[in-house]
Amino acid sequence: MKKSLLLIAAAALALNVVPAFAKKQLVIVVKGLDNPFFEAINQGCQKWNSENANSEYECFYTGPASTSDEAGEAQIVQDMLGKSDTVAMAISPSNAKLIAQTLKTASPTIPIMTLDADLAAEDSALRKTYLGTDNYLMGFKIGEYIKKAKPDGGKICLIEGNPGADNILRRAQGTRDALTGEKGAKELKGQGGWTEVAGCPVFTNDDGAKGVQAMTDILAANPDLDAFAIEGGWPLFGAPQPYRDLVRPLKDRIASNDFVISAADTIGDEVAIAGEGLVTALVGQRPFEMGYKAPSVMIDLIEGKTVEDPVFTGLDECTKDTVSTCIQK
Repeated sequence: MKKSLLLIAAAALALNVVPAFAKKQLVIVVKGLDNPFFEAINQGCQKWNSENANSEYECFYTGPASTSDEAGEAQIVQDMLGKSDTVAMAISPSNAKLIAQTLKTASPTIPIMTLDADLAAEDSALRKTYLGTDNYLMGFKIGEYIKKAKPDGGKICLIEGNPGADNILRRAQGTRDALTGEKGAKELKGQGGWTEVAGCPVFTNDDGAKGVQAMTDILAANPDLDAFAIEGGWPLFGAPQPYRDLVRPLKDRIASNDFVISAADTIGDEVAIAGEGLVTALVGQRPFEMGYKAPSVMIDLIEGKTVEDPVFTGLDECTKDTVSTCIQK
């Protein structure tokens, strides 16, 4: 019996045939493996694998080592599309234009979807659907918390991530629209009483320490600053202690709404930081749910089933008073 199995395996290798036990890969490509947000997506992916151990499909999670490596992500997308066992792909584009060009060049025949971050509207035909946060709504809610705290406006700085990331740009637009009561302002110059200070928005390339340093520099240059809108949680979950050290002197001002910090995400230390009164509000995504749902959506696309576009995963909102109940269980 053992000899027969060996002969079959040898014959398969000789014919360059993939063994029958190799699973078809449902590939998730994220912006970077150094970000706990994306690790939550990975955990969702792995839960799907554990619950579908007998499936012919397997969720495979990958990405560049750093979220700042846009070219690395594009190369991984290209490489994975070249593998015969890749049967569908979900991509979180760090640079939407670069990933779009990569897809145009590769002309994949398998279903492509986006996850967490989308392609630009003009490139949406390159993917079947988007699964993740309604990023415009998320940014709008970030802005609403700031406007509620300081209805007469003030001076503000937006902290953003990668300048080429479509999801962050949509959040920033939502924030500006919420603050102004208008649509489409690319910069706040007094609309709704709000003005963006010089040097803002700041792009941190999803680096927590860089985000905290940017906030430090902006505060030093603008002692009359009224608010930060942080469109991703990088300073809070990526550099939680430096963030605490920076913001702790502002705690009383935050409590009285004299100073406002409204930020994205509810991962890592963020909820604890909210409980400590060091942020006005958090508007959180559900990355675990994204990773858990993505394989099933990819299978539906493979099987030609109708899939909605977009597929939103919802938001969680946390303040100091709601930290014990604000996260979806």
